[in-house]
Amino acid sequence: MNSEDDARASIAASASERGAERGRSRGAGVDTVEIAGKNPDDEQPWAELGLKSDEYDRIRGILGRRPTTAELAMYSVMWSEHCSYKSSKVHLRRFGDLPPSDALLVGIGENAGVVDVGDGYAVTFKVESHNHPSYVEPYQGAATGVGGIVRDILTMGARPIAVMDSLRFGRADAPDTARVLPGVVAGVGGYGNCLGLPNIGGELLFDDCYAGNPLVNALCVGVMKHEDVRLAKAEGVGNKVILFGARTGGDGIGGVSVLASETFDEEGPAKRPSVQVGDPFTEKLLIEACLEIFAADLVTGIQDLGGAGLSCATSELASAGTGGMHVDLDAVPLRDSTLTPAEILMSESQERMCAIVEPGKVDAFLAVCRKWDVLATVIGEVTDGDRLTVDWHGERIVDVPPRTVAHEGPVYERPMQRPADLDDLQADDPAALRRPRTPDELAAHWLAVVASPDGADKTWVTEQYDRYVRGNTVLAPPDDAGVVRIDEESHRGIALALDGNGRYARLDPYAGAQLNLAEAYRNVAVSGARPLAVTNCLNFGSPEEPEVMWQFGEAVRGLADACRDLGLPVTGGNVSLYNQTGDVAINPTPVIGVLGVHEDVRTRVPTGWRTAGETVLLLGETRPEFGGSAWASVVHGHLGGRPPAVDLAAERSLGELLAALSRQGVVGSAHDLADGGLAQALAESALRHGVGARLALTGDAFTALFSESAARAVVTTADPHAVRRAAEEAGVPVTDLGTTGGDALLVEGVADLSLAALRAAWSATLPALFGTPEATVGAVPAGTVPTS
Repeated sequence: MNSEDDARASIAASASERGAERGRSRGAGVDTVEIAGKNPDDEQPWAELGLKSDEYDRIRGILGRRPTTAELAMYSVMWSEHCSYKSSKVHLRRFGDLPPSDALLVGIGENAGVVDVGDGYAVTFKVESHNHPSYVEPYQGAATGVGGIVRDILTMGARPIAVMDSLRFGRADAPDTARVLPGVVAGVGGYGNCLGLPNIGGELLFDDCYAGNPLVNALCVGVMKHEDVRLAKAEGVGNKVILFGARTGGDGIGGVSVLASETFDEEGPAKRPSVQVGDPFTEKLLIEACLEIFAADLVTGIQDLGGAGLSCATSELASAGTGGMHVDLDAVPLRDSTLTPAEILMSESQERMCAIVEPGKVDAFLAVCRKWDVLATVIGEVTDGDRLTVDWHGERIVDVPPRTVAHEGPVYERPMQRPADLDDLQADDPAALRRPRTPDELAAHWLAVVASPDGADKTWVTEQYDRYVRGNTVLAPPDDAGVVRIDEESHRGIALALDGNGRYARLDPYAGAQLNLAEAYRNVAVSGARPLAVTNCLNFGSPEEPEVMWQFGEAVRGLADACRDLGLPVTGGNVSLYNQTGDVAINPTPVIGVLGVHEDVRTRVPTGWRTAGETVLLLGETRPEFGGSAWASVVHGHLGGRPPAVDLAAERSLGELLAALSRQGVVGSAHDLADGGLAQALAESALRHGVGARLALTGDAFTALFSESAARAVVTTADPHAVRRAAEEAGVPVTDLGTTGGDALLVEGVADLSLAALRAAWSATLPALFGTPEATVGAVPAGTVPTS
C-alpha cells in the first residue's frame, strides 16, 4: 500500500465493494458470528490492519474461531500501539509504583488523572499527541488533537478551563516546515478559540530531527468539585448506552491505529487514512450539555469517542464495568450511509460521547441533549455476563470478551540496546568549541541565541490564540507558567507548564527526562505556585528499534525516579511511538507537564521587569555546563557532551524558596534559567516591559551567560536583604547581578546591548520565516494536503 492509499481500502476495499457489503448486510451475506464459526479458513486482511501473525492467532484462540470482519476491525484498532500501549506498558508500570499521594484522587487508567487542589476543588489535566495526523493535514490534525484532549477532560466531570500546546517542527527555514507550521498553529488556535478556552502556554521549537515528524502535543485542564468526578465504566444491568454528539462519518477511520502505529517513509505515511475533521461549535454544545447532565446526575458512566471510536468506547466501558454490553449498530446516526459495520466501529469522527444512563433517567438525558441541539440516540444496554455483543440489522456481528479487546491486549518486552553512537556523542564535549574572545563576539553570540528560532519571540504564534477568554487567566505567554484563577472569591488558582528538551534526552535519556521535569517544576515554581502533580507525553521513534526502546525505558525510569524524589504523582499521560522517517528516529522527546497550586493568585509572580531600581539576583549555582546547550546548537550546530547535572534536592529547595518569596510579596519578578541560560533569561525579562539593567558578572562571563546549569532562577526585588535571608535559610546560593533600569542590558566589561537592538533581533525571526499570521492562517485549508 503506497502513501496515496486510503487505509479504508484495507477494511472495506472500494466504494463498490462497500455497496455490495451494504446490500449483503440487509440480506444474507454479512459476516456474522455464525458464519465465522462455519467458515474458519476464510482469508482475512489481518496484516493490512497492522496485526502480527501471532496476534491474529491469539484472537482466534480467544474467540475459539476466526473473528468476524467487525471483530477483526475492533481488535486491530484496540491492539494497535497507540491504543494498547503494548510496547510501553512494562515500563509505564514504574509510575504506578510511586508512593501514594494525598493529592491524587484519580490516577492512571482513567481518561485523565484528578488531583485535590484544596477548598473542595479537584483539577484534572492531561497532555496527548496528535503528531502524525498533523503532518498529513496540519490544520485538522492539530484542531482535532485539541478537541480530543478537551473531551478527555470533560469525561471526568470537569469544565475545561484552559489549553496549552507543545509544538516541534523540522528546521525552521525548511519548505515543509512552512507547509506544516502555519496550519498546525491555525488549527490549535481555531479550535480552542471557538470553544472559548484560553491558551495559557506551551512551547515552539525546531530541529532537523522533526522534519516529517512534527510533534503536536496538546494539554487541557479542567476544574470540578470532588463530588463531581465521573468515571468511564458501564455498570447496572439494563442501563442504557447512549451515543450523543455528532453523527458518525468516514473521517479518521483507523486514524490513530494506522497513523500513530507506524513510521513514515521518505514519501510520507505508508498508510494514509482520512484525518478526523473537527467541528468546535458542536463540541462547545457538547460541553455545555455534558455539564448540565452531570449537574442533574443523569449518568453512571461516560466515555468520549476518540482514538478507535466506538470500538474503544464500548469495549472500555464494558471492560471497566461489572457486566457486559449489547449494541445495535444500525441505531448509530450516520453522515455516510455507505459505511460498513467495521467502518462504523472504527470511525474516529469527532465530537461524540457515549454515556451509561439508568432507564428512568433516559428521558431527562435526551431532553438536555435536545435543549443544546445535541443529537442523542440509545444504541444498546448494559447486560448480565461478560460479553460485548454487537448486532447489525438483527444479525450478530460481534461477540467478544470486552477485556480482551480493551485491557488484555499484547504486552511486549521489546529488546533494548544502548545506542551505539552514544559514547562518542557524550565524549564530543562542547567545551572544545571555539568561544567568543572579545566583547563584540560575545554580544554577537548573545544576539544569535536570542534571535534563533527556538529563542525568538513567539508572539507570531501566541497572538493567534485567545489567552484571556473567560476572564480568569492570570498569567499567560510569555510568562514562564500559565496561571488561571478557579475561584473568584478565594482567588485560589492553578499554574501549569509544559517542557521537553530533546537535545538533553538524546545525550542522556535518563537525565534528560529528569531535566525536563525539573524545568516544568521550576517554571511553575517561579510563578509562586506549589508544584503538585505531573502528566507526560512521551514522544519516541519506533519501538521495534532496540536503541529507541532503551531510550524510552531510560526516560521513564528517570522520570519515575525524579517524581519520587520531588514527591509528585504521575496522573497519566500519553505515549507516541513510531516518530521517525525510515530508520531515522526523532530525538527522544519526553514532554512533561507540571500542575501547581496558588492559594491566592494575587500573589503570583510575573517574569518581566516592570520597575527600575530593583536588585537583580541569581538564585542557584552556575557551573560550566554546555552539553546540549542552545549556544552550542545555535552558534556551532553542535550536539554532544553530557547534559547539565541533575540536582533534584536543589530544585526542591529552589521551588520552596520561590513559593515563600511569592507569599511574602518580596519579589517583583522571577524567571527560570533553561535553554539559552542567563543570556536568554535576561533578554526576555528586559524585553517584557522594556526595562533594562546595569549588571556585573563574576568569574568567566561566557560561562555565566551561556551555561545551562539547572535549579536556577533570576529574581528582582526591592528588598534584597529579605531575599538573601530567605535564600540562606533555604540553602540556595545567591549572586548579586545588578540593578534594573535604563534602555539597555549593560554588562560591565562584557556587553552593552540596547533594548531596541535586542528587540529587533528577538522579534523579527518568526515573521521573517512565516510572514504575518493573517497571511498564513487558512493557508492550509481544512481537509487538504498540499502537494508542493
